[in-house]
Amino acid sequence: MTVRPLTILFMPESAYGPTNQCIGVGDILRRRGHRVVFAAEASWQGRLTALGFEEDLVDLAPPAEESDAETQQDAGQFWKDFIRETAPEFRKPTVDQLATFMQPTWQALIDGARYCEPQLKAIIGRTRPDVIIEDNVIAFPALLTAGVPFVRIVSCNPLEVSGPDVAPPYSGLPCDDRSEWGSFRHEYDRTHRAMWEEFNAWVVEQGAPPLPDLEFIHESRHANLYVFPEETDYTEARPLGPTWHRIDSSVRETDAVYEIPASVADRPEGSALIYLSLGSLGSADVELMKRLVDALGRTSHRYIVSKGPQHAEYELADNMVGAEFLPQTTLIPQVDAVITHGGNNTTTECLHFGKPMIVLPLFWDQHDNAQRMDETGFGVRLRTYDFTDEEMDAALAHVLDPKVRERAVKVGEAVRDRDGLRRAADVIEQVGRTHVEASGS
Repeated sequence: MTVRPLTILFMPESAYGPTNQCIGVGDILRRRGHRVVFAAEASWQGRLTALGFEEDLVDLAPPAEESDAETQQDAGQFWKDFIRETAPEFRKPTVDQLATFMQPTWQALIDGARYCEPQLKAIIGRTRPDVIIEDNVIAFPALLTAGVPFVRIVSCNPLEVSGPDVAPPYSGLPCDDRSEWGSFRHEYDRTHRAMWEEFNAWVVEQGAPPLPDLEFIHESRHANLYVFPEETDYTEARPLGPTWHRIDSSVRETDAVYEIPASVADRPEGSALIYLSLGSLGSADVELMKRLVDALGRTSHRYIVSKGPQHAEYELADNMVGAEFLPQTTLIPQVDAVITHGGNNTTTECLHFGKPMIVLPLFWDQHDNAQRMDETGFGVRLRTYDFTDEEMDAALAHVLDPKVRERAVKVGEAVRDRDGLRRAADVIEQVGRTHVEASGS
């Protein structure tokens, strides 16, 4: 009997991290012969078909009325405006970000979910998927009411799956000191309760189950995947149920090969090669990037810099090379350490390749990743806007210490052996196959 290919529908968050994570898993499934469709946000148009996927994209807001030329100009201007308006929020303690950054961000995500609900229903009707995959932090009811299995991927720090014996998500608070947990949770409730209640009521009106208390997305009854290595996980303090599957890493295999330029490959003895990337938003903060370039430019090491959308607005030091975008997954294996904002993709990729890191968090789960890397010994957490040259020098000395690097290398070998990318594909494939067999389709 011939087993027919599955139709697998991915809906990732528009951000690079979740979308790239889904690209990695989707590519494995595509190469196994399945039909893989992305219901990604419309700005990804053309980039997914170039990788062999089908696109059936959604708008999360009404389309702009400007001409194409104006829209392109506005797309570049967006990062300048966003950072200018938002960067002051990132300088606040995490508890103070709840009312002024986190709550408005959740509201924007809710607005997008409500706007695209009819579009998702139409996409599901066209594609007729056997299984639906969502990698996002917000519920889209159409994905749960389609009559096919729904699989959730958590590609943020796994504190997003909260519990009483782990630090509250988005707080960056230590695991071994509960003194501020209660006050953070109280402020989260105060700033988010009314918004959550309204959203939950709408979700139920669409025919989906109620949301867990103060959470904005459902747990799947079929399968839940989360991307975080075993060596840094929280499962002893917060065990997860049988539907949860740890995917230690999910490193896409679609990036181009990166060749180290001679100007940084040829370096003095004792000089390390370090990758600097603060993600799309962090690298758009020109003043922050200039501060890092200045501090790191005075060290003896060599750096490869992901310059981001404001790449033309600042110059690199003589001991650096860089570009607006870099193929991160083929670059990281070639460096000695990484300086990162602590996005979950970069954090888990560093552990996958056995690279210690310095973490300069900005927002969301980046504070949790920074704290976890620091307290588990795989990195150093620094104050993003207030670090001193002496603190940076000490952090560099720590992550380049041979014992620290040797431990990271061993963990990287173990993570790679567990092959999270294919494990994720196996789980999704099994869920889809079980549904097809049960339904006789």
